[in-house]
Amino acid sequence: MTRFSFNWKKLIFPLVVVVLLAGAFGAFFTVSAGSVAVKLRFGKIVGAYGEGLHFKVPFIDKVEKFSVRIKKDSFQTEAFSKDLQTVGLTLAINHRIQPNTIESIYRNLGPEYTTTVLKPMVEEWTKAVIAKYSADSLISNRVEVARELDQILKSKMKEKEVIVSDIAITNFEFSPQFLKAVEEKQIAEQEAKRATNLVEKVKKEAEQKILQAEAEAKSLRLQREVVSDNLIKLRQVEAQLKAIEKWDGRMPTYMAGDQMPFVMTK
Repeated sequence: MTRFSFNWKKLIFPLVVVVLLAGAFGAFFTVSAGSVAVKLRFGKIVGAYGEGLHFKVPFIDKVEKFSVRIKKDSFQTEAFSKDLQTVGLTLAINHRIQPNTIESIYRNLGPEYTTTVLKPMVEEWTKAVIAKYSADSLISNRVEVARELDQILKSKMKEKEVIVSDIAITNFEFSPQFLKAVEEKQIAEQEAKRATNLVEKVKKEAEQKILQAEAEAKSLRLQREVVSDNLIKLRQVEAQLKAIEKWDGRMPTYMAGDQMPFVMTK
């Protein structure tokens, strides 16, 4: 029976080689373009690094990397309007950090600053701004609301060393009851507008008829003023002149009768 024996000496060398290789590869780290990194040793920040190849102590140092490019995050939140309507909002926010603030960002805000700082800030100030507007005015004042939020969050996040580039409100959501009330209001306003237009039309037609009647009355009055005694005499003279023009030159003959004379022509 052959007895199995394990030679530890043959195993030690490969293990040493593996450890050395791991240490060699683990002694360096790279930071890509658009990123920065902090190096931690036993939990303490010992340096901040830009893009390139850097050294670290294998198995002891830890590296945390951050992007300094503009990052876009979308947040959904709810707020109450001035008239106590529930309003759902979706906001898109572009933000970034500066390379020279990476140590302070890591120490004060942490790697997840978007969740721990930016999101609560967005929710808090969105509620404050939305409360200034009635629900039905939010849509028409959408740009103004976004501008006010933009100014506030830029100022507040700058204090935290986070740069907010811009904010956009991508969606408003209202309760079904409110949307129905808005629709009914729009229908009522349209009907009122149609009624107003009809009244204006009838009013204009009545005014035109009055003007026409006044013009006709004025015309009749002028005609009556023109028909004077002199005009009557003129018309009589014109009639006599027309009779003379038609006379053929023969004189009329008068014969005496019991009652009245009558004329006979020859």
